Amino acid sequence: MKWQGRRKSSNIEDRRGQSGGGFNFGGSGGRGGISPMLLAPLLKMLFSKTGLIIVGGLILVMWLTGTNPLALLSQFTGGPSTQMAAGDYKASPEEEQLAEFTAVVLADTEDVWNQLMNGYREPSLVLFTGQVNSACGNASAATGPFYCPGDEKVYIDLSFFQDMGRKLGAHGDFAQAYVIAHEVGHHVQRLDGTLERVQSKRGKLPEAEFNRLMVMLELQADFYAGVWAHHTQRINNSLEPGDIDEALNAASSVGDDRLQKQATGRVVPDSFTHGTSEQRSRWFKLGFDTGDVTQGDTFNARRL
Repeated sequence: MKWQGRRKSSNIEDRRGQSGGGFNFGGSGGRGGISPMLLAPLLKMLFSKTGLIIVGGLILVMWLTGTNPLALLSQFTGGPSTQMAAGDYKASPEEEQLAEFTAVVLADTEDVWNQLMNGYREPSLVLFTGQVNSACGNASAATGPFYCPGDEKVYIDLSFFQDMGRKLGAHGDFAQAYVIAHEVGHHVQRLDGTLERVQSKRGKLPEAEFNRLMVMLELQADFYAGVWAHHTQRINNSLEPGDIDEALNAASSVGDDRLQKQATGRVVPDSFTHGTSEQRSRWFKLGFDTGDVTQGDTFNARRL
């Protein structure tokens, strides 16, 4: 992706080196230590408490980091929280480059969605390390990138991008751009009311049926990421050969079926909350091919 020297968003909130505070967990499970059967109830508790939308889902995060799911859950269910300055935070040159890249991609999403959506309200993006406070609660880096509708901010610990490449094989800067654009897609859903409509069904539908709504929500965010890619190429001519393949690979890498298979050796479709590898890459590609937001109604699509 051609991004050096281009406009960076002013909607960046840099909290790197600060502490979300308040929690200290000593134990952690091994790689693949969470059962996919735990995913739906954990998401149910997390979503109702905080409204977090987490890229890849908790099963991805715990497989990547070996985090104890009960410890992670505890971060959202209470306890004191403070935010303290950590002094002079020194980022590596590689991390600083990632931070600059992230600001350029966010600016690109602003350019695109301001054109496509009347009255678009730009989200902020918070860079953090370790832990962070949000309107949705205290979150760990183990949560992965997420969007909080309570404060309309995207939260990212840049170390996630390294994990994507090292542990999921999702390499390349456009794979990273896909993650950012996906989270901004959830912001679009917040603005048009889709996110609130889905959240309102929590506890009113059988678990498997609500999980299916969550899949539709996530696939639509993938579609919106593809729409962004289509229009940022039209506006900025920023794509390079192989970029779309990087995004498609990243979308496929975080499919529920692939992650569950890697984590436990089996697949439980009723627990899916983000969609299969094939679905995620297909909806991203549809968004990229058409650039037409009206084509992304996953909730009424004949085929997910």
